[in-house]
Amino acid sequence: MINVTVENFDAEVVAASSHVPVLVDFWAPWCGPCKVIGPILEKVETDYAGRFKLVKIDSDAQQELSQAFGIRSIPTCVLMVGGKPVDGFMGAKPESEIKAFLDKHVPSPEVLEAQSDAEDAQALIAAGDPQAALHKLHEALTINPGNDDARYDYVKLLIENDLFDDAEAALAPALAEIPRQLRFEALGQFLASIQFVVGDPRGNWTAEQFDLLIASNKRDFDTRLAKARVLMVSGDWTAAMDELLEIIMRDKTWNDALPRKTYVAILELLTPPKPKVDPLAAGKTAGGIEIAGKAAALQDPQAQLVATYRRKLSMALN
Repeated sequence: MINVTVENFDAEVVAASSHVPVLVDFWAPWCGPCKVIGPILEKVETDYAGRFKLVKIDSDAQQELSQAFGIRSIPTCVLMVGGKPVDGFMGAKPESEIKAFLDKHVPSPEVLEAQSDAEDAQALIAAGDPQAALHKLHEALTINPGNDDARYDYVKLLIENDLFDDAEAALAPALAEIPRQLRFEALGQFLASIQFVVGDPRGNWTAEQFDLLIASNKRDFDTRLAKARVLMVSGDWTAAMDELLEIIMRDKTWNDALPRKTYVAILELLTPPKPKVDPLAAGKTAGGIEIAGKAAALQDPQAQLVATYRRKLSMALN
Protein backbone atom coordinates (compact mmCIF):
# COMPACT_ATOMS: atom_id res chain seq x y z
CA MET A 1 0.00 0.00 0.00
CA ILE A 2 1.39 3.39 -1.05
CA ASN A 3 0.40 6.89 0.02
CA VAL A 4 0.00 9.01 -3.11
CA THR A 5 0.47 12.76 -3.44
CA VAL A 6 0.43 15.17 -6.36
CA GLU A 7 4.19 14.69 -6.65
CA ASN A 8 4.14 10.90 -7.15
CA PHE A 9 0.68 10.51 -8.70
CA ASP A 10 1.95 10.16 -12.29
CA ALA A 11 4.45 7.45 -11.37
CA GLU A 12 2.45 5.47 -8.80
CA VAL A 13 -0.98 5.68 -10.48
CA VAL A 14 -0.96 6.77 -14.13
CA ALA A 15 2.22 4.97 -15.19
CA ALA A 16 1.69 1.95 -12.93
CA SER A 17 -1.83 1.40 -14.28
CA SER A 18 -0.34 0.77 -17.72
CA HIS A 19 1.07 -2.48 -16.30
CA VAL A 20 -1.38 -3.52 -13.58
CA PRO A 21 -4.80 -2.18 -12.44
CA VAL A 22 -4.43 0.39 -9.65
CA LEU A 23 -7.14 0.76 -6.99
CA VAL A 24 -7.10 4.28 -5.52
CA ASP A 25 -8.59 4.55 -2.03
CA PHE A 26 -9.65 8.11 -1.16
CA TRP A 27 -9.84 8.44 2.63
CA ALA A 28 -9.27 10.85 5.53
CA PRO A 29 -7.93 10.33 9.08
CA TRP A 30 -11.21 11.44 10.71
CA CYS A 31 -13.42 9.10 8.57
CA GLY A 32 -14.79 6.13 10.53
CA PRO A 33 -15.84 3.99 7.51
CA CYS A 34 -12.39 4.62 6.01
CA LYS A 35 -10.83 2.94 9.03
CA VAL A 36 -13.12 -0.04 8.46
CA ILE A 37 -12.45 -0.54 4.76
CA GLY A 38 -8.71 0.25 4.87
CA PRO A 39 -7.57 -3.05 6.45
CA ILE A 40 -9.98 -5.00 4.21
CA LEU A 41 -8.45 -3.44 1.09
CA GLU A 42 -4.95 -4.24 2.32
CA LYS A 43 -5.95 -7.86 2.99
CA VAL A 44 -7.49 -8.17 -0.48
CA GLU A 45 -4.34 -6.75 -2.06
CA THR A 46 -2.33 -9.46 -0.30
CA ASP A 47 -4.81 -12.15 -1.34
CA TYR A 48 -4.60 -11.08 -5.00
CA ALA A 49 -0.80 -11.39 -4.97
CA GLY A 50 0.12 -8.67 -7.44
CA ARG A 51 -2.96 -8.82 -9.65
CA PHE A 52 -3.70 -5.21 -8.71
CA LYS A 53 -1.97 -2.40 -6.85
CA LEU A 54 -3.52 -0.52 -3.91
CA VAL A 55 -2.72 3.12 -3.26
CA LYS A 56 -4.24 5.58 -0.77
CA ILE A 57 -4.92 9.30 -1.17
CA ASP A 58 -5.68 11.49 1.84
CA SER A 59 -8.52 13.55 0.39
CA ASP A 60 -7.98 16.35 2.92
CA ALA A 61 -4.24 16.68 2.37
CA GLN A 62 -4.51 16.14 -1.41
CA GLN A 63 -7.51 18.27 -2.29
CA GLU A 64 -6.23 18.91 -5.81
CA LEU A 65 -6.39 15.18 -6.57
CA SER A 66 -9.76 14.79 -4.84
CA GLN A 67 -11.22 17.59 -6.93
CA ALA A 68 -9.72 16.16 -10.11
CA PHE A 69 -11.57 12.88 -9.44
CA GLY A 70 -14.76 14.65 -8.33
CA ILE A 71 -14.73 12.99 -4.91
CA ARG A 72 -17.88 13.96 -2.98
CA SER A 73 -17.82 11.45 -0.14
CA ILE A 74 -15.35 9.08 1.43
CA PRO A 75 -14.35 6.36 1.37
CA THR A 76 -14.40 6.25 -2.42
CA CYS A 77 -12.37 3.75 -4.43
CA VAL A 78 -11.49 4.32 -8.09
CA LEU A 79 -9.95 1.64 -10.32
CA MET A 80 -7.40 2.91 -12.85
CA VAL A 81 -6.45 0.92 -15.96
CA GLY A 82 -4.21 2.26 -18.71
CA GLY A 83 -4.00 5.67 -17.07
CA LYS A 84 -7.78 6.13 -16.95
CA PRO A 85 -10.53 5.49 -14.36
CA VAL A 86 -12.69 2.56 -15.43
CA ASP A 87 -14.91 1.87 -12.39
CA GLY A 88 -15.34 2.65 -8.73
CA PHE A 89 -17.49 2.39 -5.63
CA MET A 90 -18.31 4.40 -2.50
CA GLY A 91 -18.68 3.35 1.08
CA ALA A 92 -17.21 0.62 3.29
CA LYS A 93 -18.03 -2.50 1.29
CA PRO A 94 -17.51 -6.00 2.70
CA GLU A 95 -14.62 -8.12 1.43
CA SER A 96 -16.84 -10.29 -0.78
CA GLU A 97 -18.23 -7.25 -2.66
CA ILE A 98 -14.76 -5.75 -3.09
CA LYS A 99 -13.50 -9.00 -4.59
CA ALA A 100 -16.53 -9.25 -6.88
CA PHE A 101 -15.82 -5.69 -8.03
CA LEU A 102 -12.16 -6.44 -8.71
CA ASP A 103 -12.87 -9.70 -10.53
CA LYS A 104 -14.69 -7.75 -13.24
CA HIS A 105 -11.49 -5.93 -14.16
CA VAL A 106 -8.43 -7.63 -12.70
CA PRO A 107 -6.68 -10.36 -14.74
CA SER A 108 -6.98 -13.88 -13.41
CA PRO A 109 -3.91 -15.78 -12.17
CA GLU A 110 -4.14 -17.93 -15.32
CA VAL A 111 -4.03 -14.87 -17.59
CA LEU A 112 -1.03 -13.50 -15.72
CA GLU A 113 0.74 -16.85 -16.03
CA ALA A 114 0.06 -16.86 -19.77
CA GLN A 115 1.40 -13.32 -20.10
CA SER A 116 4.54 -14.36 -18.25
CA ASP A 117 5.02 -17.33 -20.60
CA ALA A 118 4.64 -15.05 -23.62
CA GLU A 119 7.22 -12.61 -22.24
CA ASP A 120 9.62 -15.50 -21.56
CA ALA A 121 9.13 -16.64 -25.15
CA GLN A 122 10.26 -13.27 -26.48
CA ALA A 123 13.44 -13.56 -24.43
CA LEU A 124 14.02 -17.07 -25.78
CA ILE A 125 13.55 -15.87 -29.37
CA ALA A 126 16.08 -13.11 -28.77
CA ALA A 127 18.45 -15.70 -27.31
CA GLY A 128 18.17 -17.85 -30.45
CA ASP A 129 16.17 -20.73 -28.96
CA PRO A 130 12.99 -20.94 -31.10
CA GLN A 131 12.00 -24.43 -29.93
CA ALA A 132 11.88 -23.35 -26.29
CA ALA A 133 10.04 -20.19 -27.34
CA LEU A 134 7.45 -22.28 -29.22
CA HIS A 135 6.94 -24.37 -26.09
CA LYS A 136 6.40 -21.26 -23.96
CA LEU A 137 3.95 -19.72 -26.45
CA HIS A 138 2.04 -23.00 -26.70
CA GLU A 139 1.77 -23.03 -22.91
CA ALA A 140 0.52 -19.43 -22.95
CA LEU A 141 -2.22 -20.29 -25.45
CA THR A 142 -3.19 -23.44 -23.57
CA ILE A 143 -3.72 -21.35 -20.45
CA ASN A 144 -5.35 -18.42 -22.23
CA PRO A 145 -6.55 -19.08 -25.80
CA GLY A 146 -7.70 -15.46 -26.00
CA ASN A 147 -4.16 -14.07 -25.78
CA ASP A 148 -3.96 -12.64 -29.31
CA ASP A 149 -0.40 -11.36 -28.93
CA ALA A 150 0.81 -14.84 -27.96
CA ARG A 151 -1.15 -16.40 -30.82
CA TYR A 152 0.36 -14.00 -33.36
CA ASP A 153 3.90 -14.63 -32.11
CA TYR A 154 3.27 -18.39 -32.03
CA VAL A 155 1.94 -18.59 -35.60
CA LYS A 156 4.70 -16.34 -36.91
CA LEU A 157 7.37 -18.46 -35.22
CA LEU A 158 5.82 -21.68 -36.55
CA ILE A 159 5.93 -20.27 -40.08
CA GLU A 160 9.54 -19.16 -39.65
CA ASN A 161 10.43 -22.71 -38.62
CA ASP A 162 8.60 -24.32 -41.58
CA LEU A 163 5.92 -25.87 -39.38
CA PHE A 164 3.17 -24.90 -41.79
CA ASP A 165 0.46 -27.38 -40.77
CA ASP A 166 0.85 -26.40 -37.12
CA ALA A 167 0.78 -22.73 -38.10
CA GLU A 168 -2.44 -23.21 -40.07
CA ALA A 169 -4.09 -24.96 -37.12
CA ALA A 170 -2.96 -22.29 -34.65
CA LEU A 171 -4.10 -19.50 -36.97
CA ALA A 172 -7.57 -20.93 -37.62
CA PRO A 173 -9.28 -19.58 -34.45
CA ALA A 174 -8.08 -16.04 -35.20
CA LEU A 175 -9.24 -16.22 -38.82
CA ALA A 176 -12.66 -17.43 -37.65
CA GLU A 177 -13.19 -14.27 -35.61
CA ILE A 178 -15.40 -11.52 -37.01
CA PRO A 179 -14.07 -8.99 -37.65
CA ARG A 180 -10.64 -10.47 -38.31
CA GLN A 181 -7.62 -8.67 -37.00
CA LEU A 182 -5.50 -7.39 -39.88
CA ARG A 183 -2.32 -8.91 -38.46
CA PHE A 184 -3.86 -12.40 -38.52
CA GLU A 185 -5.23 -11.83 -42.02
CA ALA A 186 -1.66 -10.91 -43.02
CA LEU A 187 -0.26 -14.12 -41.56
CA GLY A 188 -3.00 -16.05 -43.34
CA GLN A 189 -2.07 -14.52 -46.70
CA PHE A 190 1.62 -15.17 -46.08
CA LEU A 191 0.94 -18.80 -45.15
CA ALA A 192 -1.24 -19.20 -48.27
CA SER A 193 1.63 -17.90 -50.40
CA ILE A 194 4.06 -20.34 -48.79
CA GLN A 195 1.66 -23.24 -49.36
CA PHE A 196 1.29 -22.17 -53.00
CA VAL A 197 5.06 -22.07 -53.51
CA VAL A 198 5.48 -25.47 -51.85
CA GLY A 199 2.61 -27.14 -53.70
CA ASP A 200 2.49 -25.52 -57.16
CA PRO A 201 5.01 -26.32 -59.92
CA ARG A 202 5.38 -22.57 -60.51
CA GLY A 203 6.91 -22.31 -57.07
CA ASN A 204 10.23 -23.28 -58.67
CA TRP A 205 9.96 -21.01 -61.68
CA THR A 206 12.53 -18.32 -62.35
CA ALA A 207 11.64 -14.68 -62.88
CA GLU A 208 12.42 -15.11 -66.57
CA GLN A 209 9.85 -17.90 -66.93
CA PHE A 210 7.15 -15.71 -65.36
CA ASP A 211 8.13 -12.64 -67.39
CA LEU A 212 8.01 -14.54 -70.67
CA LEU A 213 4.35 -15.42 -70.14
CA ILE A 214 3.44 -11.98 -68.80
CA ALA A 215 5.09 -10.27 -71.80
CA SER A 216 2.78 -12.20 -74.12
CA ASN A 217 -0.31 -11.19 -72.10
CA LYS A 218 -0.22 -8.24 -69.74
CA ARG A 219 -3.56 -9.34 -68.29
CA ASP A 220 -2.34 -12.79 -67.32
CA PHE A 221 -3.22 -12.05 -63.71
CA ASP A 222 -2.90 -15.63 -62.56
CA THR A 223 0.76 -15.71 -63.62
CA ARG A 224 1.38 -12.27 -62.11
CA LEU A 225 -0.12 -13.38 -58.79
CA ALA A 226 1.95 -16.58 -58.84
CA LYS A 227 5.09 -14.53 -59.46
CA ALA A 228 4.18 -12.14 -56.63
CA ARG A 229 3.72 -15.04 -54.23
CA VAL A 230 7.09 -16.52 -55.15
CA LEU A 231 8.71 -13.12 -54.64
CA MET A 232 6.91 -12.68 -51.34
CA VAL A 233 8.06 -16.01 -49.97
CA SER A 234 11.64 -15.37 -51.10
CA GLY A 235 11.60 -12.07 -49.17
CA ASP A 236 11.59 -9.75 -52.19
CA TRP A 237 8.71 -7.78 -50.74
CA THR A 238 8.90 -4.67 -52.92
CA ALA A 239 9.06 -6.63 -56.17
CA ALA A 240 6.07 -8.67 -54.98
CA MET A 241 4.08 -5.50 -54.29
CA ASP A 242 5.07 -4.01 -57.64
CA GLU A 243 3.70 -7.10 -59.40
CA LEU A 244 0.50 -6.99 -57.35
CA LEU A 245 0.07 -3.31 -58.20
CA GLU A 246 0.12 -4.19 -61.88
CA ILE A 247 -2.93 -6.40 -61.31
CA ILE A 248 -4.72 -3.90 -59.08
CA MET A 249 -4.30 -1.05 -61.55
CA ARG A 250 -5.82 -3.17 -64.34
CA ASP A 251 -8.60 -4.88 -62.34
CA LYS A 252 -9.23 -3.96 -58.70
CA THR A 253 -11.74 -6.76 -58.08
CA TRP A 254 -10.08 -9.69 -59.86
CA ASN A 255 -10.18 -12.97 -57.93
CA ASP A 256 -12.18 -11.46 -55.06
CA ALA A 257 -9.56 -8.68 -54.74
CA LEU A 258 -6.92 -11.23 -53.70
CA PRO A 259 -4.04 -9.13 -55.09
CA ARG A 260 -5.10 -6.18 -52.93
CA LYS A 261 -5.48 -8.41 -49.86
CA THR A 262 -2.03 -9.89 -50.46
CA TYR A 263 -0.54 -6.42 -50.95
CA VAL A 264 -2.10 -5.18 -47.70
CA ALA A 265 -0.80 -8.31 -45.94
CA ILE A 266 2.75 -7.48 -47.05
CA LEU A 267 2.36 -3.92 -45.75
CA GLU A 268 1.19 -5.26 -42.41
CA LEU A 269 4.07 -7.75 -42.18
CA LEU A 270 6.58 -5.04 -43.05
CA THR A 271 5.22 -2.39 -40.68
CA PRO A 272 7.73 -1.91 -37.83
CA PRO A 273 6.33 -2.51 -34.34
CA LYS A 274 5.44 0.64 -32.48
CA PRO A 275 8.22 1.67 -30.09
CA LYS A 276 7.43 1.20 -26.43
CA VAL A 277 6.93 4.56 -24.76
CA ASP A 278 8.10 5.11 -21.21
CA PRO A 279 4.81 5.49 -19.29
CA LEU A 280 6.51 7.73 -16.73
CA ALA A 281 7.24 10.24 -19.45
CA ALA A 282 4.01 9.72 -21.34
CA GLY A 283 1.88 11.17 -18.58
CA LYS A 284 3.66 14.50 -18.69
CA THR A 285 4.83 15.03 -22.23
CA ALA A 286 2.42 13.12 -24.42
CA GLY A 287 2.49 15.80 -27.09
CA GLY A 288 6.26 15.80 -27.31
CA ILE A 289 6.42 12.01 -27.42
CA GLU A 290 3.87 11.88 -30.21
CA ILE A 291 5.88 14.31 -32.29
CA ALA A 292 9.12 12.47 -31.56
CA GLY A 293 7.45 9.20 -32.52
CA LYS A 294 6.41 10.59 -35.91
CA ALA A 295 9.87 11.95 -36.53
CA ALA A 296 11.43 8.59 -35.67
CA ALA A 297 9.04 6.85 -38.05
CA LEU A 298 10.05 9.18 -40.86
CA GLN A 299 13.71 8.38 -40.26
CA ASP A 300 13.12 4.60 -40.20
CA PRO A 301 13.79 3.25 -43.73
CA GLN A 302 11.35 0.39 -43.15
CA ALA A 303 8.59 2.79 -42.09
CA GLN A 304 9.36 5.02 -45.07
CA LEU A 305 9.10 2.04 -47.41
CA VAL A 306 5.72 1.06 -45.97
CA ALA A 307 4.44 4.64 -46.24
CA THR A 308 5.57 4.85 -49.88
CA TYR A 309 3.81 1.65 -50.86
CA ARG A 310 0.66 2.62 -48.95
CA ARG A 311 0.51 5.75 -51.10
CA LYS A 312 1.04 3.68 -54.26
CA LEU A 313 -1.88 1.41 -53.29
CA SER A 314 -4.08 4.39 -52.49
CA MET A 315 -3.40 5.92 -55.91
CA ALA A 316 -4.05 2.60 -57.66
CA LEU A 317 -7.42 2.22 -55.93
CA ASN A 318 -8.59 5.76 -56.68
